[in-house]
Amino acid sequence: MQKMYLFITITKRDDSDEFTNFFNSKDVSVIYSTPCEGTVRQKTLSLFGLEKTQKTVHYCVVTQNKKNELIKTLTREMAIDLPNRGIAVAIPLTSMGGKRALEMYANGHENDTEEEQIMQEKQMELIVAICEKGHTETVMDAARSAGARGGTVVHAKGTGSKYTSKFFGISIAEEKEMIYIVASAEQKRDIMQSIMDNAGIDSDAHTIVFSLPVSDTAGLRIFDQTE
Repeated sequence: MQKMYLFITITKRDDSDEFTNFFNSKDVSVIYSTPCEGTVRQKTLSLFGLEKTQKTVHYCVVTQNKKNELIKTLTREMAIDLPNRGIAVAIPLTSMGGKRALEMYANGHENDTEEEQIMQEKQMELIVAICEKGHTETVMDAARSAGARGGTVVHAKGTGSKYTSKFFGISIAEEKEMIYIVASAEQKRDIMQSIMDNAGIDSDAHTIVFSLPVSDTAGLRIFDQTE
């Protein structure tokens, strides 16, 4: 079976159409986009006379070959590694539900059969924290205290409140905020522990946190290695 990846790109909202056109030009036609926002402190923005930047997160599922192409061309053609331009991460999928879905996302692209080794080289993780609406700063303060450099917030609505009450013994509101934090594998444990200690399920934030392996990144100069 071909290796498939969830490819996540976070850009300024004003650049959303530009990046959508870029993906289409690379023969990636199935793209899911949603508004989000950054987590830079308001005090920092005010200090430099800046306004909070609205962002868009784009999701697409691609083959290994297409993922490799996007990582290179996002830097070369879209200058995603410039400050405040955006970031991209690739997350390997373990399975795909049905042959027709696989064919739709693969879109006829051939894929390498060579074993993927980039995960071992990059050693990156995507930390996902899900908290109550209005508690993003509490979560990010905890994450920053353990070395996190920033995050992206996606507003969401929970649909399983009766089950959370059953398992955690508390009533959890439906309005949620999902926070994406890209960190090194070495930092992941400390960041997650700090979130659990300072904004965990027993706090007012009721935060649930987990992590996913990232195989590639673009737009994160501090993490990217020189080829």
